[in-house]
Amino acid sequence: MITKLLSVLAMLSATCATYAKEQVVVATQNTSIVFTIGDNGRLYQSYFGKKLDNAADYALLPLGKEAYLTHGMEDYFEPALHINHSDGNTSTLLKYKSHATTRHEGYTETIIRLADPVYGDEVAMHYVAYEKENVYKTWTEISNKNKVTLEKFASSMLHFYSKKYFLTQYDGDWASEVHRHTQELLFGKKVVDSKLGARADMFTSPFFQLSFDREATENAGKVLVGTLAWSGNFRFTFEVDNIGGLRVISGINPYASQYALARGETFRTPDFIFTLSLNGTGTASRSLHDWARRYQVKDGLGDRMTLLNNWEATYFDFDQPKLLSLIGDAKKLGVDLFLLDDGWFGNKYKRYNDTQALGDWVVTADKLPDGIGGLTEEARRQGVKFGLWIEPEMVSPKSELYEKHRNWVIRYDNREEYYFRNQLVLDLGNPEVQDYVYGVVDGLMTRYPDIAYFKWDCNSPITNIYSSYQKASQSNLYIDYVKGLYRVLKRVKAKYPNLPMMLCSGGGGRTDYEALKYFVEMWPSDNTDPVERLFIQWGYSQVFPAKVQCAHVTSWNKDASLKFRVNVAMMGKLGFDINLHEMSAHDLAYCKQSVTDFNRLKPLVLEGDQYRLISPYEGNHASTMYVSKDRLRAVVFAFDVYPRYSEKLYPVVMEGLDPAATYHVKEINRADGSQGSVTAYSGNYLMTVGLPLFTGNKLCSRVYELTAR
Repeated sequence: MITKLLSVLAMLSATCATYAKEQVVVATQNTSIVFTIGDNGRLYQSYFGKKLDNAADYALLPLGKEAYLTHGMEDYFEPALHINHSDGNTSTLLKYKSHATTRHEGYTETIIRLADPVYGDEVAMHYVAYEKENVYKTWTEISNKNKVTLEKFASSMLHFYSKKYFLTQYDGDWASEVHRHTQELLFGKKVVDSKLGARADMFTSPFFQLSFDREATENAGKVLVGTLAWSGNFRFTFEVDNIGGLRVISGINPYASQYALARGETFRTPDFIFTLSLNGTGTASRSLHDWARRYQVKDGLGDRMTLLNNWEATYFDFDQPKLLSLIGDAKKLGVDLFLLDDGWFGNKYKRYNDTQALGDWVVTADKLPDGIGGLTEEARRQGVKFGLWIEPEMVSPKSELYEKHRNWVIRYDNREEYYFRNQLVLDLGNPEVQDYVYGVVDGLMTRYPDIAYFKWDCNSPITNIYSSYQKASQSNLYIDYVKGLYRVLKRVKAKYPNLPMMLCSGGGGRTDYEALKYFVEMWPSDNTDPVERLFIQWGYSQVFPAKVQCAHVTSWNKDASLKFRVNVAMMGKLGFDINLHEMSAHDLAYCKQSVTDFNRLKPLVLEGDQYRLISPYEGNHASTMYVSKDRLRAVVFAFDVYPRYSEKLYPVVMEGLDPAATYHVKEINRADGSQGSVTAYSGNYLMTVGLPLFTGNKLCSRVYELTAR
């Protein structure tokens, strides 16, 4: 008891008795982070919360915890930084050096510079505050005057002190992504991480929600939502200390990644992106969606194309006449683009299944005698665009590329190879491999300039973890792979700035905001069962806008009506991956009408504010709503999943509308092609009383369009 009391008194003394000589305030419209330079010259995080009305009050804040804690000094818990110096000393102590803030349109950037007075190591802490969106982006730059090895190198460390903490993480597996799990954090350390190298998000998504005092809901509670912009191994560490303080450390996973830094080099960590909502998870999501569309996603404010993919209609079994017919189907359906998926390449080893030919990016002559050019010509004649599937980071052991350039492959020379999906990963840390991967895209675009879209896949984690290029610095492999990938993507974007690409990785194996700087959208999951997709799309929407979530109508779960499947897909970027020739004339007409409806609703779904009205986790129904920024239009999707017999049904209360406006509400996209009758309601009524949108019918859906008059 005495020991605990002394610990508490020591903490209070450290945090309450010493006041600032100088402070650094990083703020958005709603929240602020305050750093204080202590009497000892070290930097402390004094505050992170609701923006104070009176800026002078910041001077009254307690000192707080050290902002970027290091290994080897007096702290007893997980550090943000651990450097091994060449003389064997593993300690680092950082003291404040300077700071500066620059203002840009819509955001500010603050750089706080710290330095070790003994070794001269420097850390520049970058904080970008997006004022209107209430989003922060932070990273660190670690520089050294002598050769060092980085053991740990966090992008961010944040400190909190609350009565309780509740962590929500999203994990799963292939075709079973983003399952929500919430737990209270008690003393000790909780780690959420990835060690897969490529396809790094396959088991757990690189984002989290952290609630304070009580679990946050859609519309209530204080919650931090954070995500790491990195396409490789990541780690989030949540550690509650002996006095109830919580530190949140985010960054690259240092597992097997001691990083050798030569004299005078600078190591830049990935961006950690976060928002603090005082009004629940819905506000946090809309803040991140607005920020992403405006600042992060490639062509974030541009249009998106609907498409027809051939995969489920043909798999690997196709030839030129069959594809020409499918291009005609895309025209008939009314979509913008036809996408040719896996199976079009390889001659010595032909791609008739997934066991061979990856890496041999030449057209299979007997499948496509007129090549890709024959297909793009037919697409142009039909008035649709043409897209192509590629997987340029990977190689099949049974391929010409593997036979010619085995040294380009991540593999051991002295061990049996282990394959994931019958393939291996190319060593993108090698500049020759970077040139080759870039050349896959550049070569196809040079030969076939009418290609209007690429689906870039990545189906395997890194196995057989050895680089013949790295040799003596194997621990750099995981990080240099991702850096090499970004170099390739930057080259592609520089030469083909208007070329849209889908970020695919065996489904949701690569879902991060750094990759989305080069891709207009992502493929959330290979699981297209509409019931599962309600959960998957709900999970990703916590951090990512509907605009980047490709959602395809397929034949998965035929217990669900075509309408149900289409309506789920209309809540993202609509596409079709289904054999139109198996449809009745009525179903085909419905799909054509749905494309027309979606094109009209696109500004709402892809650009509007999203409100998750009823979560699929809460029961047997689900509902999501999108509202235009001017609040003049909205669309509501309602789903009866598996209602109970004689279940009590309650009205769905809407959100985001103008309470003073009158909205004309009608059901659209009906299965019989008709439109519902129009009924007028005030926005106040819809957001207070709501409408009876649900029924007791299994796997049924409805779509309602709202227009202010």
